[in-house]
Amino acid sequence: MNGSVDAVLHDGTRIPVAISGNGPALLIPTRAEPRPEAEAVTMRAWGADPDLGPNLVSGLSPSYRVIAADYEGHRMAHPAPETLTPENVATDFLAIADAAAAGRFGYYGYSWLALCGLQLAIRTNRLWALVMGGYPPLEGPYKSMLAVTRAAHSAAAGPAAQTPAADVSVEPGDWDAATIQTSEAQTRQFVTLYEALQDFDDSAAAVAPGLPRFAFAGSADQIDYGPRWGGVQVRIGAPLADHERELTAAGWDVQVLPGLDHLGAMQSSVVVSLLKTWLDRVKAR
Repeated sequence: MNGSVDAVLHDGTRIPVAISGNGPALLIPTRAEPRPEAEAVTMRAWGADPDLGPNLVSGLSPSYRVIAADYEGHRMAHPAPETLTPENVATDFLAIADAAAAGRFGYYGYSWLALCGLQLAIRTNRLWALVMGGYPPLEGPYKSMLAVTRAAHSAAAGPAAQTPAADVSVEPGDWDAATIQTSEAQTRQFVTLYEALQDFDDSAAAVAPGLPRFAFAGSADQIDYGPRWGGVQVRIGAPLADHERELTAAGWDVQVLPGLDHLGAMQSSVVVSLLKTWLDRVKAR
């Protein structure tokens, strides 16, 4: 089955799911459609890749049945402020796979969608592969991300949301300079997610035995937030490098990408070949 279907998520909202290609099913929570040009220009100014989703789909669909659903975009349009828990996110991903008639499927997510992939993997035996990009499977920054999301929520719930001035110079990767342009409900859902993860022990995370799994991040993936964001440091690349031997012994394939930061390691010019090389290898097992 190729084309598009809708999946019904835990809160009753419906998310479009685009299906393309042939081969083992691969769920990617990403936007398959091109971005509007104005949005693409802004993303490029910040160092992001507006063509990531379409390039992932076109690059992987010759060998895989790619199931693409813009889960982050959906949650920004349809927030789940009280119910975006790890259990419900896993339920949502399974609903997307079900809508695409995928009994078994691989999963790739980046950043917070990578940690959600780990939560999915410990709740189902339907995965044939798990790829986490931009979030370490060990020593994940759950506490620091809760501080950041609480700060964002506090600002969004304040008397006036900040909006960027048209003439502000944008520096790629300058997270501390970012302004709050999200609503109280949008930010609250991520507080709910990270609050639910505060007691999660990633060193004891039990995925299905023998599940092929791959974690990658840039060596320079570290974000330092100023006081208005909670004054925390979000470490992603360093924990992955520090625990590489331990993770490898536990069955993970690990790759630390030299010199790349959080946005650099998620560019389609990096990720498409990285994913295809690894997935082609493990699907043949």
